[in-house]
Amino acid sequence: MTQLPVSPPLPPPPASAPVRGYLRPMVLFVFLGVLLSLAFRLSDLLPLLFGAVIVAVALHALAAPLEQFLRLPPRLAVGAAVALVLVVVALVVWLIGDRLVTQLDDLGQKLPAALNALVRWARGHTLGVTLLKVWGSADAGDLPLASVAIAATQALSAVGGIGLMLVVGVYIAADPAMYRDGLVRLIPPTYRERVGEAMRASGHALSRWLMGQGISMLFVGLSTTVGLALLGMPLAPTLGLLAGALAFIPFFGPIASGVLAVLIAFMEGPTLALSVAGLCVAIQVIEGNLLMPLVQRWAVELPPVLGITAAIIFGLLFGLPGVILASPLMVVAMVLVRKLYVEGVLET
Repeated sequence: MTQLPVSPPLPPPPASAPVRGYLRPMVLFVFLGVLLSLAFRLSDLLPLLFGAVIVAVALHALAAPLEQFLRLPPRLAVGAAVALVLVVVALVVWLIGDRLVTQLDDLGQKLPAALNALVRWARGHTLGVTLLKVWGSADAGDLPLASVAIAATQALSAVGGIGLMLVVGVYIAADPAMYRDGLVRLIPPTYRERVGEAMRASGHALSRWLMGQGISMLFVGLSTTVGLALLGMPLAPTLGLLAGALAFIPFFGPIASGVLAVLIAFMEGPTLALSVAGLCVAIQVIEGNLLMPLVQRWAVELPPVLGITAAIIFGLLFGLPGVILASPLMVVAMVLVRKLYVEGVLET
């Protein structure tokens, strides 16, 4: 009986290409999960480090023209930028420091009286009485001693954290490439080039966002000061300074500064309070619809919804520092997602 020839077994289908295609996104997601877990465990340290990065980016942006026009070495240019900032701060303190401290003290003394004036006005209206019932009580009691001690401890801790953040920011600005390359070396060699490019792009975007935000804060502070002064508001320079500083915080900052200005205006009467509220709304409309579109042509555009979402998310993760740093954190996150995920995974 003739034996039929046995055909050789078929080679297995190549599976390495699909496995590699799924492996890269899985590794990336695992890496992001590890980063999120680390961020949760280091929730007190990460905002301080990111604040130091913001200080370093701002100093580097200020040192760049000094390095270009004065032909200074990079580290000497950063030192000159730090000296320039210290000179400007000392000049401002010398010119308006005493007046500013006096007005801040007046603000602290007038705030309880403004609250009492608001409560008296609310008691005379049906809607106000309803709101006071929802609030719980119209009478303000004394603060317990334990709460005052906790607040004082937190204030001292915040001052110490800000000082440490400034020092670390100066060191990072003196040699940013060393710290960036050190972080990149922690990444597997295959991804180092792309991660380094993403980090450089995020630093550039953060620098441009800071410039645009500085213009916005300057406009809000000056326009609030001038507008309140024209309305005859007391403490107009102090309220304008607070409005400009709080403009750094998306959505919630302007609301807080506006509520404070309206509250102080209630001491003079509800008519002035209504005028101040209209002024604050007008400034925000001009800033959001006329100024920021012009600034965002060369700066980084952060959609308002993303700004609000970032304040909520990073506030839940890191508390008040997360709310303050929400916008720059979201700018960096947008660039990293675009560079590492959209361009590195989806479009590859």
